[in-house]
Amino acid sequence: MYWEIDFNSDEALYTQLCNQIIFAIAAEQFREGDTLPSVRQMADDIGINMHTVNKAYNVLRQEGFVKVDRRKGAVIAIDIDKLNALAETRHELEIIVARASCRNLSREELHRMIDEIYLQYGGE
Repeated sequence: MYWEIDFNSDEALYTQLCNQIIFAIAAEQFREGDTLPSVRQMADDIGINMHTVNKAYNVLRQEGFVKVDRRKGAVIAIDIDKLNALAETRHELEIIVARASCRNLSREELHRMIDEIYLQYGGE
């Protein structure tokens, strides 16, 4: 798997890595039970500090995307309670919609973008 990290971005490296892994899960490049590379291997592959990878894996664990198994390492395990996921997503969407509204994007434009993104990740 190729990881695209922008070292010039204002976004933290661990956040970029988290997002890349979430996108890969959504695009079904990773499935339930798949293992991520070890912290050391991921750090070497990307060229970042092991602590950064460890922080990303911990965030993914806290958000319910991975489990940490002592023998297997970080394992994809999507066990987020649906109600919590809906509430969290709603909060994130509220921020996005408020920003879009401030920039005069129409409801139709937002719906079109959401539909395109949703289809991109296998939604129907």
